[in-house]
Amino acid sequence: MWLKYGVNEEGILICVEDITRGKTLLKCPYCHSDLTAKKGKVKEHHFAHHGETCRPIANREFPTLPLYENFNVQLLNKDLTQLKLLWQEYGAKNYPISSYLVTPGLLKAGMLRKNVYIKPPAYQFSDLGKIPVGALELKLFNEVQEPLLLKKLLKLELAFKHAEYKNTPDLAYRLTDLKLYRAQLQRILCSTLYFLEIETNIGIIYKIGVTQRPVIKRVAEVKIDLLAHYSSVAIRVLGTWEHRGNVELYFKHRYQGFNYPIGSLTEYYKFNAEDIKSVLPDLQQMQPKILSQVEIDVLEENTSLIQVAV
Repeated sequence: MWLKYGVNEEGILICVEDITRGKTLLKCPYCHSDLTAKKGKVKEHHFAHHGETCRPIANREFPTLPLYENFNVQLLNKDLTQLKLLWQEYGAKNYPISSYLVTPGLLKAGMLRKNVYIKPPAYQFSDLGKIPVGALELKLFNEVQEPLLLKKLLKLELAFKHAEYKNTPDLAYRLTDLKLYRAQLQRILCSTLYFLEIETNIGIIYKIGVTQRPVIKRVAEVKIDLLAHYSSVAIRVLGTWEHRGNVELYFKHRYQGFNYPIGSLTEYYKFNAEDIKSVLPDLQQMQPKILSQVEIDVLEENTSLIQVAV
């Protein structure tokens, strides 16, 4: 986990993706130290303190969106390795899994579920368990992740209210946790997911991405980027999904075997005619996002709770 947001002079949280790399005028939302935007090609883009990293960041205590950037469901390495082996040998073939192959860690994390209709009883992958191996369809991924997003928001709100009521020493941290989480949630809700088919002079490629601007403007930028690598580029928008910024990184995780980097451009994929027959329906089967009142409040920056505290 990395710090992705800094705060400006007006107290507004700014994402590292929205600024250039290097020293910034932004401050750490927890300790208000100066920040540098680290935007290299190896590590994830993030903010670093000019001096010593403060405790909430060093201890990785700040909140992040569930199942957004990390799909290992907080499994220990030994359990994750076992899960992947079970998927290769059993899950991918829809074979029952004998109980002696199941570790307590996998059961506790909800990766497997018992099928009592099989004699003797055996285990199968749960929807949650399919996420680390990228096997869960996008529609079902939304159904698993979205309740977790709102559950964590509620947990942070309750923690803040409790700290406020008790006037605990960590009240400022609790407030920052809540603001930081709301900013992350707002960002994915503001984003439109898009999927492009791109015909070049040497073949067809595909692109997944998100934008907070009209998709047509993003398409124009994509064409300019690709003309530096191809002599001809024709782009067709195969689909757009409003408020689905949460899906982009899971799509990349699910289809990482088809990733087709073009120079420094990494969001491109090479699917053959048969592959795309399953990839496109995977996207198209997602239901239109219907915002809850909580999500509408986040989108409209209805932060009355925070404003009262400040």
